[in-house]
Amino acid sequence: MTDIKKAGPTDTPPTPSAGPEAIKAIPVRHYGRYVSAIITLGLLATLVYAFAQGDINWAAIPDYFFDDQILEGVKNTVIITVLSMIIGVVLGIVLAVMRLSKNPVTTSIAWGYIWFFRGTPVYVQLLVWFNLGIVFEYINLGPIYKDEWSSFMTPFLCALLGLGLNEAAYMAEICRAGLQSVDEGQTEAAHALGMSHGKTLRRIVVPQAMRVIVPPTGNEVINMLKTSSLAVAVQYTELLRSTQNVSQTSGATVEMLFLAAAWYMVLTSVLSIGQYYLERYYARGSSRSLPDTPFQKIKANMLSLGRPKGGAA
Repeated sequence: MTDIKKAGPTDTPPTPSAGPEAIKAIPVRHYGRYVSAIITLGLLATLVYAFAQGDINWAAIPDYFFDDQILEGVKNTVIITVLSMIIGVVLGIVLAVMRLSKNPVTTSIAWGYIWFFRGTPVYVQLLVWFNLGIVFEYINLGPIYKDEWSSFMTPFLCALLGLGLNEAAYMAEICRAGLQSVDEGQTEAAHALGMSHGKTLRRIVVPQAMRVIVPPTGNEVINMLKTSSLAVAVQYTELLRSTQNVSQTSGATVEMLFLAAAWYMVLTSVLSIGQYYLERYYARGSSRSLPDTPFQKIKANMLSLGRPKGGAA
């Protein structure tokens, strides 16, 4: 018998497997971005140079930044903004519910209110409130209150009513959009569980609608902060009027306008931070993981700088 040699894996020595070839990635160069960045920086430098050469006393801005009159104007601006937004939000929710009601009377009244206040400029509304003393000599609320109209309608009340009632018309539309964003099936399910209409609205619909309502409301707050400067028309001493008063005594008209702009930017930045955290809070109902806060992003970037970079795949 002849021996038959079988060839198998044991007869061939194993060959070392060659690893994957390293990929040499060459980043794509975007020359258009370089050109646009250079042009933008050039325009910005030209603008800064133009203002630097102007006859502007820049030192007056830090000198008056914390002046007592300016700080009083800042305080009044914050107060009128907060109170006007409270009126706007509360009345806006009521108007939104009335607008969604099946009662044709309440629906028509809410629609008429929104139509009137959205159709007239807020500056005109402020002047109307300020000049109502020409039409009415007294305000008479029966046994509750009675006084001369000029004593009752102060500049603060004119600004509060003019800004707050106008804001309610816009907040009504924002709230209506938020309420309608909640699926009707959840309302039907709540009613099936025995919840009343008011309890369903308060416990089921409104918490979910807040996710839609909060972002535009934050935008309205910032807009109200700037719109409050129109209250100067009714002689309310807010930030802009305070800077005008200071400019009349100091002669630094343009500098005080820059100062007012700086304060508005500071206040807007603070409100923007608050809006960010409020949106993050109400995002819990729709997102599995909340976005990082700015502090968490900075901390993650700092930690990533200390880690060794991975090799090419």
